[in-house]
Amino acid sequence: MSDSTTHVAIGGDITIGCTVNGEAVAVQVPVRTSLSDMLRAALGLTGTHLGCEHGVCGACTIIVDGAAVRSCLMLAAQAEGSDIRTIEGLAVDGRWHPVQTAMHDHHGFQCAFCAPGFMMTAVAMLEDDPNRSEQEIREELGGNLCRCTGYESIVDGVLAAVATLRGAS
Repeated sequence: MSDSTTHVAIGGDITIGCTVNGEAVAVQVPVRTSLSDMLRAALGLTGTHLGCEHGVCGACTIIVDGAAVRSCLMLAAQAEGSDIRTIEGLAVDGRWHPVQTAMHDHHGFQCAFCAPGFMMTAVAMLEDDPNRSEQEIREELGGNLCRCTGYESIVDGVLAAVATLRGAS
């Protein structure tokens, strides 16, 4: 081997610096750690649920730099410098986010395993455009799976949140 050979470490740890729910964090994790595992294991934010771990069910959806992201498909290393919000970060000063309130008021979920992913998807969608139609809401939420509610109460909750947000504007 010559002296100009590049050596790449396959394993090892990496330190990730980012903002999670408004708080700057530096977390050391194995280099191949998923963002969902970093949030749950390293930061104790277990509201981000893991369902399929293939990006299909949407249970692990969080908001990264303003976009809804499947955290099971993103490596923690990719979050370096990002602004991350999880379900734990939606309530501000003890007051629920309008999506949380609307879901509660409209009995949006039964077992609620899927609730964090649905709510984070809805929040990202409504922050992007708070004037979503029912059809747009249905299409956007179509990437999240619920096995027990039947979706109507979830859509009703998001529509109620839209009405609340329009009134607050």
